Amino acid sequence: HATPQRDRPCHAALCSETVFCFSRGKVEVACGDMTPQHGVSDPSTKDPPFNIIADKSQFSPGDEIKGRNAGKHYFKGFLIEARNAGDLNEIVGSFKLISPDISQLLKCDNKEGSAVSHTSDSHKTEVQVIWVAPSDAPSSVQFLVTVARGYKEFWVKIPGPVVSQNGIQTTTSTILSRLVSQTMFTSEGCGSSKSCLRDPVGCDPQNDTACHFLSFSALGSSVMFELSGSAEGYVSFALSQDKWMGNDDVYLCIRDTNRVDIKAAYVSGRTHPIISSQNILKDTAWRLSDGVIQCSFRRDIHLPPENLNRFNLDQKYYLFMAHGRAEDGRTHRHDRQPLISTYQTKITGPPEDLTGSRSPLLIKYHGAFMLIAWTSTVSAGVIMARYFKPDWPERNILGQKVWFQLHRMLMTITVLLTLVGFVLPFMYRGGWSKRAGIHPYLGCVVMTLAVIQPVMALFRPAPDASRRYIFNWMHFGTGTVAQVVAGKKQCCQKS
Repeated sequence: HATPQRDRPCHAALCSETVFCFSRGKVEVACGDMTPQHGVSDPSTKDPPFNIIADKSQFSPGDEIKGRNAGKHYFKGFLIEARNAGDLNEIVGSFKLISPDISQLLKCDNKEGSAVSHTSDSHKTEVQVIWVAPSDAPSSVQFLVTVARGYKEFWVKIPGPVVSQNGIQTTTSTILSRLVSQTMFTSEGCGSSKSCLRDPVGCDPQNDTACHFLSFSALGSSVMFELSGSAEGYVSFALSQDKWMGNDDVYLCIRDTNRVDIKAAYVSGRTHPIISSQNILKDTAWRLSDGVIQCSFRRDIHLPPENLNRFNLDQKYYLFMAHGRAEDGRTHRHDRQPLISTYQTKITGPPEDLTGSRSPLLIKYHGAFMLIAWTSTVSAGVIMARYFKPDWPERNILGQKVWFQLHRMLMTITVLLTLVGFVLPFMYRGGWSKRAGIHPYLGCVVMTLAVIQPVMALFRPAPDASRRYIFNWMHFGTGTVAQVVAGKKQCCQKS
């Protein structure tokens, strides 16, 4: 039948007889596995374009919270349930209807109103319901939804948010869950209605899956954040008072199979973020599509004193953006150098289109010094010794041949530039980097050979000595090896 009737079998007493009904036939959905039982096709393997959103992640007695959202993609049928997050086979609580014209209550596990489904196969982009927590609710509750866009296109048990109790619950508490059609974030409004930090510069996350995007805008006493990026495990951003990692206010969107956990954290140094035990994020939402992780949330500008390590948002901060892998909810080191905003910006200030760089200033100086040393000065010094010995035969500088003094000057500059460039990464990292691959080892080899050369030259024999050839070959060989390794080091750094 085209439209389910409340007295028809598709809405009988038990959810095992609950159905999605379309003009093409009856689609039964069992309470336990929430799967349409029509046997025509398997659930879609695509990333679900729908998600349940709860406007709070904690519930207290007497709350009745309403919300609204809309999207571009439609759906026809749905089934929403709330289950014990520790035992997903246990249905928890009951629902109230906000829009009885498109939704109706069902009886699952002999519990009245323990699930919500549709009333017709009309196109919908949103449904709103109120979940009522029982007095014996578990410590955390997981929302699940099955969604059908048609008879053959459907998603089963899309994981929604997990909500937790504020202490021991003795009376009813409510929280609103919304099934919405999600759309990509967009760069529209950057610099005019919201502040944005993007990499590459000017990219739009709506059209470019490689775009790493952060936006924020003040909404009364709070700030709305949007974060997007292509990553295997997580995307994140941090508020920092300097351009060094440590003592930073961090926010992470961590992918866990087919859902995203949105968390606040803190880093005290170059360590794993410490996840906050206090819930300060509101209106959380997320989206997964084509390897891109997107999440949004709202945070109050000022927080109570007990929210340690959280920064007030009416101050100026540097912004860090990073992404990487995650396993079992634990983040790994970011895949690339974080994107750091060029200057500090006030989070609640006027909208700006911000710029940033993944190369800190010290690392840029490191690269510049090494590049000048091993592509310019050392090459000029070698050319001077190899091709200019016959020139200026009658002229000396401070008692030495012109070619020799120029050669020595250029090689001394090379050693000094190499020494400064060698020290800078250690200053930036605060020690040895165990995850920089072969690059630092090659750097140590180059630095050692660069020091050996002038030491060897101090003890060189006279030009007419019988063993002078030994020095010549050692000097030539050490210099050549140093140049080859330095060139390999530059290639590793670029790759």
